[in-house]
Amino acid sequence: MVRIILGAITGFIVWTILLLTTDKILEIASPDWYGRISAELLAAIENKTPYTMDTAIMILTGTRSAILTLISGFVAATISKESFKSPLLLGIFLLAFGLFVHSIFWNYVPLWYDILILLPLIPLAILGGKQKKN
Repeated sequence: MVRIILGAITGFIVWTILLLTTDKILEIASPDWYGRISAELLAAIENKTPYTMDTAIMILTGTRSAILTLISGFVAATISKESFKSPLLLGIFLLAFGLFVHSIFWNYVPLWYDILILLPLIPLAILGGKQKKN
């Protein structure tokens, strides 16, 4: 049981590090597009002003989330030495955290974006875990 929890926590940490790192890389690589839009969204949330998120950014973010979830599911399975329970727990952690984060900007993105990001978290974490060969 300890390995299952440790695997899920490690997967969550890996997901978070990869998300923050890729976010920073995108901001540096594209300051006039990705960096500007990220700054505008944060300013709108802070100032409670209207903002419409760029569709291309939402698709990029959804794709990146899916890839990171697959990777972290694999990590969770590798650490726990089993391919279902730990990735499942990771998916639950990611969904709980995702619901919290998305609740901050519900009004700034369309419903399809929340569904694109949140709904696949548990299945993708499990699918990532299934990639680990026993």
